[in-house]
Amino acid sequence: MNTGSTAIILLSGGIDSATVLAIAIEQGYECHALSFNYGQRHQNELLAAKEIANHHNVASHVISSLELTAWGGSALTSDIEVPKDGLTEGIPVTYVPARNIIFLSHALGFAEAIGARDIFIGVNAVDYSGYPDCRGEFITAFEQTANLATKAGVEGDEFTIHAPLLQMSKVEIITRGLELGVDYSMTQSCYDPDESGNPCGECDACRLRTAAFAQIN
Repeated sequence: MNTGSTAIILLSGGIDSATVLAIAIEQGYECHALSFNYGQRHQNELLAAKEIANHHNVASHVISSLELTAWGGSALTSDIEVPKDGLTEGIPVTYVPARNIIFLSHALGFAEAIGARDIFIGVNAVDYSGYPDCRGEFITAFEQTANLATKAGVEGDEFTIHAPLLQMSKVEIITRGLELGVDYSMTQSCYDPDESGNPCGECDACRLRTAAFAQIN
């Protein structure tokens, strides 16, 4: 248990981040959630993140504004069409350039500012769909960078980047979350929901979600 310790939780509003928040709470951390309005195609995930954060009574929930649409380069931040032909090999067009580097950098600044030394992120290398910034090598490298590039790190008060879902399948993640009482009806996974917020059911995120719950049910 880490009772009394403070942690920053990257909370997107999806399955993985909701599970990570529940894990951090179980481990006894005082949790501060951090979400991003980065110009993504829809606001549904931010609404989900707010609901999840409120449900778990986090110490604070910061929604930071970024404008990643300024350079685009992704189906989530530009007019590139979201693929709906099934999962494919390679890095998909829904990859947002350097997104997790950007997000973790903001989380690191938040953590150092409030005295937190633990950052939780819901990256997953098993069902990661080709995203290079969801691999263990990246997490290890970022943690090293965090401790080289911060006042706290060079003074020996080091940061730890926690990625508890890294080697878990989506089924294992959901199973663990259900054990912790996560209400997945609050979560949002779809890359391209309609104007009413209904999931498309065909994008990569929807397919992974549907397949995982089908195995559990």
